[in-house]
Amino acid sequence: MPSELHKQMEIRTSSDVVTVRQATRALAERTGLSLVDQTKLVTAASELARNTLDYGGGGTVQVEALENGVRRGVRLIFEDQGPGIANVQEALKDGFTTGGGLGLGLGGARRLVNEFDIESTPGQGTRVTIARWK
Repeated sequence: MPSELHKQMEIRTSSDVVTVRQATRALAERTGLSLVDQTKLVTAASELARNTLDYGGGGTVQVEALENGVRRGVRLIFEDQGPGIANVQEALKDGFTTGGGLGLGLGGARRLVNEFDIESTPGQGTRVTIARWK
């Protein structure tokens, strides 16, 4: 797959969160996602990149174009080696927060995409995979 259709980026600073948003928007647009789908995906990506930085201590994201027959989309895989999430189901509930936010992050991100998967092991880190299809 050409490099512009698949890239891995570091998430170490707030400016990296902005870079993730920009790369996600560019690939979503190139893939042919509608403006609404682009916005939903970028919003979810922004939230997950921020979580990777704030709660995971930084990490990486893979951004890649998808093609499945006539369907096209974008997948993002966020990974960190942070403290992990003790209770993933609780963390997905609206209102749950370990920070000062509204507690809409993970659950909100899940509602904005077509596919959402989270794997987390306390003391080892978290991996969140999302995809949005055209």
